[in-house]
Amino acid sequence: MRLSGVKFLKIQKDIVMLLPDNIHPDNSIYYNGAFVIESLKKETSYNMLDLYQEVITKKQMSFPIFILCLDWLYLLDVAKLNSKGEIELCS
Repeated sequence: MRLSGVKFLKIQKDIVMLLPDNIHPDNSIYYNGAFVIESLKKETSYNMLDLYQEVITKKQMSFPIFILCLDWLYLLDVAKLNSKGEIELCS
């Protein structure tokens, strides 16, 4: 019985990281990831720095937040690196 409670707490903790309640939602990875996806839809592939430049024209975010967004999108199989080392949307 205790083990199921621990599992629930871990799942709840993971959700809080994406949608934290102690910061403004505009600073969450979930929210900022939407701007990265929107920029990725414009071109077939982007160099990482070019993609960052495209994203910050729409939404100001720090580079570490941008990298966390890319990591999250990669884990969800939304974005990937192609053979040239460029970022593109998964099909």
